[in-house]
Amino acid sequence: MAPPNLSEESVVCPSAVDGPLKPTPPLTLSDRTFSVNGHPFLHDVPLNVVATPASTVVPDATGTFVGFDSPDGVARSWHTFPIGRLLGIRFMSIFRFKVWWTTHWVGDRGRDVEHETQIMILDRSGDGARPYILLLPLVEGPFRACLQPGADDNIEVCVESGSTRVTESSFRSLVFVHSGGDPFALVRDAMKVVRAHLGTFRLLEEKTPPGIVDKFGWCTWDAFYLKVQPDGVWEGVKGLVEGGCPPGLVLIDDGWQSICHDEDDPASGQEGMNRTSAGEQMPCRLIRFQENYKFRDYKSPVDGESSGMGAFTRDLKAAFKSVEHVYVWHALCGYWGGLRPGTPGLPESKVVAPKLTPGLQTTMEDLAVDKIVNNGVGLVPPEKVGEMYEGLHGHLASVGINGVKVDVIQLLEMLCEEYGGRVELAKAYYKALSDSVKRHFNGNGVIASMEHCNDFMFLGTESICLGRVGDDFWCTDPSGDPNGTFWLQGCHMVHCSYNSLWMGNFIHPDWDMFQSTHACAQFHAASRAISGGPIYISDSVGQHDFRLLKSLVLPDGTILRCSHYALPTRDCLFLDPLHDGKTMLKIWNLNKYTGVLGVFNCQGGGWCRQARRNKCASEFSHTVSATARPAYIEWSHGKKPIPIDGVEIFAVYSFRAGKLALLKPEDGINITLDPFNFELLTVSPVKTLSSSRKTAVQFAPIGLANMLNTGGAIESVEFADGEGVKVAVKGAGEMKAFSSEKPTSCLVNGEEAPFTYEDNVVSLQVAWPGSSEPTLVEYFF
Repeated sequence: MAPPNLSEESVVCPSAVDGPLKPTPPLTLSDRTFSVNGHPFLHDVPLNVVATPASTVVPDATGTFVGFDSPDGVARSWHTFPIGRLLGIRFMSIFRFKVWWTTHWVGDRGRDVEHETQIMILDRSGDGARPYILLLPLVEGPFRACLQPGADDNIEVCVESGSTRVTESSFRSLVFVHSGGDPFALVRDAMKVVRAHLGTFRLLEEKTPPGIVDKFGWCTWDAFYLKVQPDGVWEGVKGLVEGGCPPGLVLIDDGWQSICHDEDDPASGQEGMNRTSAGEQMPCRLIRFQENYKFRDYKSPVDGESSGMGAFTRDLKAAFKSVEHVYVWHALCGYWGGLRPGTPGLPESKVVAPKLTPGLQTTMEDLAVDKIVNNGVGLVPPEKVGEMYEGLHGHLASVGINGVKVDVIQLLEMLCEEYGGRVELAKAYYKALSDSVKRHFNGNGVIASMEHCNDFMFLGTESICLGRVGDDFWCTDPSGDPNGTFWLQGCHMVHCSYNSLWMGNFIHPDWDMFQSTHACAQFHAASRAISGGPIYISDSVGQHDFRLLKSLVLPDGTILRCSHYALPTRDCLFLDPLHDGKTMLKIWNLNKYTGVLGVFNCQGGGWCRQARRNKCASEFSHTVSATARPAYIEWSHGKKPIPIDGVEIFAVYSFRAGKLALLKPEDGINITLDPFNFELLTVSPVKTLSSSRKTAVQFAPIGLANMLNTGGAIESVEFADGEGVKVAVKGAGEMKAFSSEKPTSCLVNGEEAPFTYEDNVVSLQVAWPGSSEPTLVEYFF
């Protein structure tokens, strides 16, 4: 079937969420060429490719849905088909390098595309005549699509149901193609159209993340691994509280559940706790919903009678008032190896042998995948999975647990042959999970993890709104490369920042834990400070860098969180910050009154296409220079954009250098960094006080210079008519502000305060008021 000639009018699409979308350039498919604004971007499009204007599917929408008819008319469970040749147009993409995790990849031809690509953006032309172009693979019916390289520089679409029993020969909406002049708005607006089309998820802006995003947290994983036990958790929290960094979140990771290998005796009482070697727990299966003996045997010292997980969480929260949230870990299927079939008290389950799809076979070798494939998964059938989550979550809620970290999410695609395929099995599991979370954990008490695939994003985020956006924080390289202590940290930054461009539309990005005593701890801390997500560590008990932690955490366990989530700047979207030897990773975010730019030298290792794994690239790990400009911040984005109309000058404060510069929007600061070093720039719009004075006073608040997210301390700013400025400050430490003139006086909470004025910077001390209530600082001129 030959495709129709498509000529799409530039129309406005009412958003399902927050108002109209911006008009987009007309996209056409004519003479076997996809073009936008008359500029071709895909050539030699096969005749069986079908393009459908989005407005015929979603009323008033712009963009185009792309599908195909099988050339031989045969219905199959797995198809690949080319949608055109990409020749010499730079692209950025997000692809799955592991079964569970995605990362950034760039190129300029079809052959450069990676397998299991989840999203792809083509760069605009130098003159801007050809806008940015988005290619977004979707789900259609019981099928799911991704992009991959094809022959002769073709971009191929791979579409699969995951079950030989589910077949089709004709598709109409496997890929959504959209275009626009702003890459960030392009992705956001496309997701609104897809949301209206699929109706299977909600956007992040429609949901409220759990309260843990504003709390400092501690996770037990790197501290104990599977040997976690109540005394250790207690001592860990106690040490952080005594050090002045009280956690608001305690996350008890893997090691609390009742599990065993198939050859273990469930009646032994040990519940697999001797399985503590790396990966040894992964073949284990869940044998009861209740906690294992380590937590079950806890005896409360308070009343001498109560016991178990309920007594422990009650005592922990009572003794340490900052702890408002206790979360625990579990896998999507209950445990790594699922449930043990035939176990009394558990729902029906069956060991299913996982099968890797052709796309997954191109991903990096992974210990967890190997263990699961070799031992199978005790899968609860979809019609019974609600019983599993009710049993597990009902018990946890009854013993004072406030939420769960759900791990090993992207597993169902390997288990779906007998259950209607990957899409239908995923729908059943995600619905049951969401329903249970609504009943027991306020509808949002979840951290999603190992979930990097469009199955989850399009099907699993109706209520889940917080999720990991990067591979694990690796203290060292699990493959044994000693340099991995460093280059893997650069990989982590790149995973999180670029993945957020896609995932941040569905879930609030979580950049994972880190250790405050790691060799790259400051590198990690700086990124977490401006990530806009939760901040939590996995320090061993008593091993903390409190000086570093106090630049992240306030004395009451809250944090200075950005109002948006961090994203790469436009100038590095289509570059390689890991192994081109010259590109610095730059990320931007917004606070309430200031912008922030993070500059990170991540060069030194990453994905290797030939080896099909991440590996060291030390030849690129050297000093790198870059320019940072106020214009790199996307001031008009986020829930609360910062108006800069009429702003001609920005006050830019460098955290590490401790210097302030005044810059026009396109002016730049040159920054040179050694490998795995960083700089953070607080960028504050300079405003003029209205005054009858001959010389008007220019002023810009900077924030607390002792905090990594310096500008995050600014809660409100009020310019009094010609007399001064009132700034509400959250936190404690050295408050800095730019002022073109020396103030006549400064007040802190109504009392006159000493200050210094040097190089147009006003500095004064703000004491901790005893809570997160802001301190009022007034400047008079």
